Amino acid sequence: MSEVKKIATRVSYGNALVELGKKHDDVVVLDADLANATQTCIFQKEFPERHIDCGIAECNMTGIAAGLATTGKVPFASTFAMFAAGRAYEQVRNSIGYPQINVKIGATHGGISVGEDGASHQCLEDFALMRVIPGMVVACPSDDIEAKALVEAAYEHKGPVYMRFGRLAVPVINDNPDYHFELGKGIVLREGKDLTIIANGLCVAPALEAAEKLAAEGVDAKVINIHTIKPLDTELVIASAKETGKVVTVEEHSIIGGLGGAVCECLAEAAPVPVKRIGINDVFGESGPAAALLEKYELDAAGIYRQIKEFI
Repeated sequence: MSEVKKIATRVSYGNALVELGKKHDDVVVLDADLANATQTCIFQKEFPERHIDCGIAECNMTGIAAGLATTGKVPFASTFAMFAAGRAYEQVRNSIGYPQINVKIGATHGGISVGEDGASHQCLEDFALMRVIPGMVVACPSDDIEAKALVEAAYEHKGPVYMRFGRLAVPVINDNPDYHFELGKGIVLREGKDLTIIANGLCVAPALEAAEKLAAEGVDAKVINIHTIKPLDTELVIASAKETGKVVTVEEHSIIGGLGGAVCECLAEAAPVPVKRIGINDVFGESGPAAALLEKYELDAAGIYRQIKEFI
């Protein structure tokens, strides 16, 4: 059996920017001395006149992006999630969010899968920080295909968009002719009647694996890819909760304020059912190989399976 193709979504981001730049002259890309890491170097090589390296000055980069957007450009401001959502939070809030400026934020290296860079760079809070900004779209794609579709959709959307991409290569799971991406619309990857698993980002593939392990034991799990955390696909979330009676959320983020928080807020108001939030349990990350960290924090298929078994 051939090995599953794996691509890091940060690489998908870089490639998607080039394709976008070929179609739209108003696309400009900014980075903060991390072009090789964020993979905006691919765009820089193709369109050097439309790439701006702002140096190690993420707050300034955010302001420059906002300024460019007011002139009719569509800027993609790119850096690590820890810097895009953390260091530059005030500028994102006041210079992009408050005036609803048409800036797209490409945040790479989110979550503990950043690996050896350790807790200081493993942003586990970005969904929560960005989700609370009025009008900000927040999304995290599950694979290469979805990441490219997200970049295209972000360009078409008028207003600020926060996109989280990963460092670790992940399986391509959306390589099928029926795949369709739409901001704010979840995708049912597996039907089931006993519980609903809602995941995003690199957690989607292991969530599907966990569902197959559960199926072997007679537990029929529905799996939904919620790539857009805000706006949340409340219609799908509510309908699935009512259908299955139990919900599990899985994310490479703190269980506070991210996908799990968004789903719980939705269901508490519209369809209260038991919910298990799987993610980082109110702790900082640590340095180590990405795969080992995902295993330790139970975000691999085996860990997700174990936690769901305990829940049900």
